[in-house]
Amino acid sequence: MITEAKRIANHDRVVELLNSVSRDGIDELLKWLEESDFFNAPASHAYHGSYIGGLCEHSLNVYDEVQRLLKAYPEVSVPEESVIIAALLHDLCKVNFYATEKRNRKNSETNQWESYDAFTIKEKFCYGGHGSKSVFLAQNFIKLTPTEAVAINCHMSVWDGNKDVGRAYEKCWFAWLLHVADESATYIMEGE
Repeated sequence: MITEAKRIANHDRVVELLNSVSRDGIDELLKWLEESDFFNAPASHAYHGSYIGGLCEHSLNVYDEVQRLLKAYPEVSVPEESVIIAALLHDLCKVNFYATEKRNRKNSETNQWESYDAFTIKEKFCYGGHGSKSVFLAQNFIKLTPTEAVAINCHMSVWDGNKDVGRAYEKCWFAWLLHVADESATYIMEGE
């Protein structure tokens, strides 16, 4: 859970970072993000970032982790625009993906049943894989470089059923680095 002030600060930071990208279509992408639930959506329905604003916060955590890893791996050289785009847009597939529903649970302190809001998956646009859907959505607005597209598409590694992802990592080190940053953000920075 994050405070409203933190949610607003995260929103403003994403907007500032994306506004620093000089690519045709970035204004339309930002407008779409603002009109979508990107800034309020959870990062997952029950795991990491399962709270309002979790997707935006997770995207920033991945960006920060990519920056840290680039310092550790100076042989991986990518433009800052590519870092911003790949990190902040890697989970676009989760935009307009979740909904809330009422569920019941027994309160352990009072032993009484209580109602609570839970996130659930309500896919509105079935496209296929996690990474490929994110690439498709991003390219509706901006032209991705091959490095950005490979990194976003392969950020889930074999978790997304991509058995040949290792070959992509051999050719595009940044794709591996984005994957590691995503897992680090998920399991270390956001883990419970």
